[in-house]
Amino acid sequence: MRIDVLGVGFDNVTMAEAVDRALALLHGEGTHYVVTPNPEIVEVCRENLAAKIAVNEADLVLPDGIGVIKGAAMLGTPLKEKTPGIEFAGHLLERMAEEGLSLYLLGAKPGVAEAAAKNLAERYPGLVIAGTHDGYFKEDAPVAEAIRQSGADVVFVCLGAPKQELWMRKNGPATGARLLCGLGGSLDVFAGVVERAPKFWSDHGLEWFYRLCKEPRRIGRMMKLPLFLVHVKQEKRRK
Repeated sequence: MRIDVLGVGFDNVTMAEAVDRALALLHGEGTHYVVTPNPEIVEVCRENLAAKIAVNEADLVLPDGIGVIKGAAMLGTPLKEKTPGIEFAGHLLERMAEEGLSLYLLGAKPGVAEAAAKNLAERYPGLVIAGTHDGYFKEDAPVAEAIRQSGADVVFVCLGAPKQELWMRKNGPATGARLLCGLGGSLDVFAGVVERAPKFWSDHGLEWFYRLCKEPRRIGRMMKLPLFLVHVKQEKRRK
């Protein structure tokens, strides 16, 4: 049973359980997809019905960030722990490398996915890079077909929210992949273009503040966090 936070249902799992579930989906029949909403995405879902449907229809919905964890606790329905998408991806890649599974990287600016692929291949020996494609495309079908032709087992879809969630819901089966994961700006981190917050900031739930200090232009997006908490308080009073 999922934990509802402002209309988005989160799977109540630890990181280890999330990775195990992802592997089970990967080895199951058909195509599945994983989403990693943070408070910003929850706010988008409140305003965008299509995005909300795409997120809630995912096979695995993981809380990315401390904001969702605090929101769930405030509502009296605590989640076990935060499961940041970038960390989830790392643990999943370790398991994929052990099994010699293949990965396709989709998203970011031209050249970033290729750089990420090179770094990941070096970091996870045994991982097979099936292919890459940047996020600057107009038609979905050729991209989905390229992924299908690559034979990828897993696709990291890094197009930003809610585009990536909508893309996976619509095009997942056409890719032929067994698992797709919506991971936002993860390719920039894997490529070394963006530095992730140091462990201290992450452990104390301040990764968002570290990113804001590094990228002040994100202030508009970051303002959704206090708005999210306001909506959580309103929902708590309503209940």
